[in-house]
Amino acid sequence: MSDRLKALADAGVSIWLDDLSRERIETGNLADLVKEKSVVGVTTNPTIFQGAISNGERYDAQVRELVAAGKSVDEVIFALTTEDVRNACDILEPVAAATKYDGRVSIEVEPGLANDFEGTIASARALWAEVDRANALIKIPATVEGLPAITAAIAEGISVNVTLIFSLERYQAVMDAYLTGLEQAREAGLDLSTINSVASFFVSRVDSEVDKRLEKIGTDEALALRGKAAVANARVAYGAFEETFSTDRWQQLASAGANPQRALWASTGVKNPDYSDTMYVIDLVVPDTVNTMPEKTMMAVADHGEVKGDQVSGTSAEAQGVLDAVVAAGVDWAEVMTLLEDEGVSKFKDSWTDLVASVQAQMEKAAQ
Repeated sequence: MSDRLKALADAGVSIWLDDLSRERIETGNLADLVKEKSVVGVTTNPTIFQGAISNGERYDAQVRELVAAGKSVDEVIFALTTEDVRNACDILEPVAAATKYDGRVSIEVEPGLANDFEGTIASARALWAEVDRANALIKIPATVEGLPAITAAIAEGISVNVTLIFSLERYQAVMDAYLTGLEQAREAGLDLSTINSVASFFVSRVDSEVDKRLEKIGTDEALALRGKAAVANARVAYGAFEETFSTDRWQQLASAGANPQRALWASTGVKNPDYSDTMYVIDLVVPDTVNTMPEKTMMAVADHGEVKGDQVSGTSAEAQGVLDAVVAAGVDWAEVMTLLEDEGVSKFKDSWTDLVASVQAQMEKAAQ
């Protein structure tokens, strides 16, 4: 087992792999990562599935069967992805049984539904029923339309990974949506202890956009702030998490068996080669959080990541000072947050289009 990854896990960070493929499942690679690299969860998205399905022959037999059965491309995608997630859930089930919150595998609602409440909750129900594993998480984007879908899913006992969170304001709305869902579930007589959730707060994309604006401004003060906004934004968010999950409202739910909605650091692969390739992991170490990493980032941490203990608790005020300085330098923070969410939804939709095209090509090949 990697000593550095073990040190990260010992510091209270749950290491989740941001990748999944049938090859990882069938070759035992995923099981090995669980055993040897402290991996205790998996996240997926349309880009990950597009790469897995287009590059792997392990899907061919199932595609042929589905084509012979007259299934549409959307039905084929649904069948392929839910099977992978179900099998990954089975591999992670011992982790789920041994821990309170880990051993989870996420699958995303169709991105085209990001601004469609009814479509999102219908998709979440269908995925939850098809995967049929208690340790699954259904990914719902934190759009304005996604917020009531989060509440509705939680109220029905569906565990949720809320994705595409960038701003503090939206994160606070996500936590409120979660608590409201738990309150409705309690009123309906559901066992709150069976409901799990994480809130995926995106990191690296914040620096990518803010740095570009700071460089355009070009002052010494602006340039000195490059590479600081993303970690500061996440640290401020963690302060909001601590505040929300210490309220009387939360304590009443916790006494009824509810689980906290853990903060999950997403988009933790470093995009700027001038920065440390482990900064969005090492600088965001804090107990009882999740960091979902591409394998490249995870291996970088295993190779040279220096875990220095809790880097987040008690830093919210200082981090807010960094964000205030970014605004004072001339960056329109609200505009950045809106742009990142819009781009995030757009990128997921584009990835879904690519996934459909890849599966359609596989189906045409299978029909020959």
